[in-house]
Amino acid sequence: MLLSISTTHSPATDLGYLLHKHPDKVQRFDLSFGPAYVFYPEAQVGRSTAVLLLDIDPVKLVRKQSPGAGFALQPYVNDRPYVASSFLSTAIAQVYGSALNGRCKERPELVDRPLPLQAVVTAVAVHGSHGFWQRLFEPLGYTVTAKRHPLDTHFPTWGDSRYLTITLENHVRLRELLTHLYVLLPVLDDDKHYWVGEDEVTKLLQKGEGWLAAHPEREQITTRYLKHRRHLTRAALAQLAEEDNPDPDTAVAEQDAAELKAEEHMGLHQQRLTAVVATLKASGAQRVLDLGCGEGKLIRLLLKEKQFSHILGMDVSYRSLETAAERLRLDNLPTPQRERVTLHHGSLIYRDKRLAGYDAAAVVEVIEHLDPPRLAAFARVLFAFARPSMVIITTPNREYNALWPSLPAGHFRHRDHRFEWSRAEFRAWAEEVAEEYGYTVHMAPIGPVDEAVGAPSQMGIFSRE
Repeated sequence: MLLSISTTHSPATDLGYLLHKHPDKVQRFDLSFGPAYVFYPEAQVGRSTAVLLLDIDPVKLVRKQSPGAGFALQPYVNDRPYVASSFLSTAIAQVYGSALNGRCKERPELVDRPLPLQAVVTAVAVHGSHGFWQRLFEPLGYTVTAKRHPLDTHFPTWGDSRYLTITLENHVRLRELLTHLYVLLPVLDDDKHYWVGEDEVTKLLQKGEGWLAAHPEREQITTRYLKHRRHLTRAALAQLAEEDNPDPDTAVAEQDAAELKAEEHMGLHQQRLTAVVATLKASGAQRVLDLGCGEGKLIRLLLKEKQFSHILGMDVSYRSLETAAERLRLDNLPTPQRERVTLHHGSLIYRDKRLAGYDAAAVVEVIEHLDPPRLAAFARVLFAFARPSMVIITTPNREYNALWPSLPAGHFRHRDHRFEWSRAEFRAWAEEVAEEYGYTVHMAPIGPVDEAVGAPSQMGIFSRE
């Protein structure tokens, strides 16, 4: 079985540093089930490809087979030596262990940098309904293509097999790509070659941190990864539910109320919405996304402007969307007005085709609620896939907290904030994102400006080049 990983990052030969494997050498690694090899069919400045080849020893598999397991000839007649399965996951962990764990002494700055990566896995045994492989990888931002192999090339009338060669493309950190493959290959195959116990739950939660809890197929992933062991699956799902917040509706409502109360002394929330609307109007945008729309306050203002022909609001809280529909009185609006608004329930960190085709996106006081892995995923969803011509992002200015009434030193404005950036930190992040995805960005203050610490809120306006 083969796993090839390619990049067009410049210089592409940096892939060798990230994988800790020299492009000029063919390297062999002796694993418990047979040797693995790493080699580079191409290693140029413009493009490099590293291939992990497993040569599974069928005799070793027979010796490891439990007595009486399966039918009599199963140890001798099976597809295990030839398909991408949990054997390949084990090889990734052992051969690419440093890259999987995000370690690179020679090029440490590359570890957290998203790169243009392509992974090709030959061949994958897929157990599941049609398109299952897409439902696993597309929510993580991958473009997925698959080629199904025939049962026998000499007998085309026999039809296709269940084996696929899958190609994944994404702008992603190498360690994230390896982690996704490590977890999801055994899920596709729905089999593991080793015994699964409590430590496997810990391993799944560690490797799934930042993406598994909110994945639409998390229950299926968890069940298959843990070999359908119910007590292990229940334990893992319970911890994932706790991580992802089992009641996002209540959390979002509390968060909105707390932030509005904190800002009411200066009317900052209204100033922020007014600034966003003015910027959208000046851009000439007609079709607008309101991501993290909450109870629809921005949408209400946009509806008053005839310029905006369609507004899509998306939020993770279904209850907030219901409140938005009530406060906007969508059911009572004249048909032309009602057709200008669409409300969608969804996560902002997963690729969603419904977000494509809009002129502009507004992201008002949202990013500070995302931890770093989810913030990176959100940036890919918004700038790489939805890709509106303009993006407006607002976030608190941490420097202004020193002037905030009754805010203890060192505290954030709300307990759910994962970070609050200074003006320099926000600018650095915004410029990095803009460069990565082909945008330009300029910054603007929101609220009263203090000469020393700036304004209480800050706005980044991204324009597609």
